[in-house]
Formats: sequence, structure tokens, C-alpha cells
Amino acid sequence: MASVALSEAEKVYIVHGVQEDLRVDGRGCDDYRCVEVETDVVSNTSGSARVKLGHTDILVGVKAEMGTPKLEKPNEGYLEFFVDCSASAAPEFEGRGGDDLGTEIANTLYRIFNNKSSIDLKSLCISPREHCWVLYVDVLLLECGGNLFDAISIAVKAALFNTRIPRVRVLEDEEGSKDIELSDDPYDCIQLSVENVPCIVTLCKIGYRHVVDATLQEEACSLASLLVSVTSKGVVTCVRKVGKGSLDPESIFEMLETGKRVGKVLHASLQSILHKEESLGPKRQKVGFLG
Repeated sequence: MASVALSEAEKVYIVHGVQEDLRVDGRGCDDYRCVEVETDVVSNTSGSARVKLGHTDILVGVKAEMGTPKLEKPNEGYLEFFVDCSASAAPEFEGRGGDDLGTEIANTLYRIFNNKSSIDLKSLCISPREHCWVLYVDVLLLECGGNLFDAISIAVKAALFNTRIPRVRVLEDEEGSKDIELSDDPYDCIQLSVENVPCIVTLCKIGYRHVVDATLQEEACSLASLLVSVTSKGVVTCVRKVGKGSLDPESIFEMLETGKRVGKVLHASLQSILHKEESLGPKRQKVGFLG
């Protein structure tokens, strides 16, 4: 994880401010910075999104490819996650540092999506035991300015919302052999339901309080954080503690409650942005990946 060196005086200033519910940038403890979301930014993907949260910049591309269902789940498709921590995003990402963080992020995403409710995986099945859609989700960290997991989860949800999968017909001849026909109409496609896709709310313990959407400077003042994966209805699907410090049960309970409350607001705002952008259709002005 990217980090920043602070003097003791700077740390004391940040910690004291948080105790008074006043952060260096003027936010309260439960406030997010402005989140910029843009979808359909990479042309050769089934869906894509770019998210900027403060100085954190994330690009996600989704590619739908035909594959074979897993033996233990013969009537479902599945997701594969790949995370690339660009060496230019933070000095710590050079060499093994970026690989280790990439693996940690990918594993966290697998844990979040490893349930039946996040995505309807049965809708990705074309013919049981034979053909299914595999969604390859590529996450690229362009810049790291704190609160990485939240920004990534927002970008993944936005990219999945933007994903379009071609409609397929399975044709069977008299001998029983199957032929798969993909629709060549770009508008004849399936859109995934992302209603139950969770977002991560990271709560950083600073002093006796906790904050959401921590900056790099605030992360440097925190010894322990709680990653709470929460759905739009406020249901917690996964919890993970990070950092060397410990958290007492009362703190964990308070952080979970904050995560649920803040998560519902985050989902509502994101859903509103995505639907608004989609309603503009092809007319909307695109900034694009290189914009």
C-alpha cells in the first residue's frame, strides 16, 4: 500500500482534528471526497469504468469471453480478477511491492464476489457443463492517493454496470451436436444486474475515532482499518481487518454501523450517476481514458 512520511507534529495535528470531527480538508469523519465516475472509456472491452477519488485513479475493464463452466458449478459462469499496480502510481509498487498488493486486492475481490447474491452467475451460463461466459475483470491502478479498496470497488461495480454481453442462441441438430450462434446486433445484448454488487467502505481508526475515505496522510496516522463490504441495502457481505494495530469489540461494532450507513449513501449516489450517464445514451460527451 502506498504510504507517506509524516512528522510527529503533523500526526498530532491530524489525530487531534479527527477527535473533534474536523479533518485537514474540512470534511467530517463520515464524509467522502468527491468521486468522479466515467463509464465506457476503453473501446475494446465489454464494459469499462474510470474512477477518481482524490488523488486515487483507477481504471477497470471487463471482457466477456466464452469458456467452460467449473466442474463444481456446472450451470454458472464466473469472474476472474487481475490487478496491475502501475509502477508510476506509487514508488512502493516497483518490483515485488506492486505484485504483492495486486494479489491482495484480487483476493479481496474474490472474497466479495464469492457468493450467490453479488452477481447472478446462472445468467452467465449458456449450456450447462459445456459453455458459459467468463468475465475477466482487469483493474489498473494509475495513481494511488489513499483509500484504494473503496475506489477499486466503485470502479468494478461501474464497469460491471457498463458491461454488455452478446445474446447467444444454442442450436441443436438431429444428431444432438450443439452449435452456438452469437448475435451480431450490437444492441442485442444482456446487461448485468449490479443491484446486489457490494462496495467496500474502509474505516480507518485514528485515535479514539474512525474516518471513512482516508487520505494518505490520515492512513499514516492509523494502525488498524476495517474493510466492510456492504450492499445497497446495507447488508454486510464481508469484513476484513488490515494494519498491525488491534481493534476492540466496541470499535468494531461502531465501525460496522458506520460502514452500513455510509455504504447505503455511497450506493445510492453511484447508482444515480450510472443511470444518469446511461440515459444520455450515445449523445453523451466522453472524456475517455486519455482525456
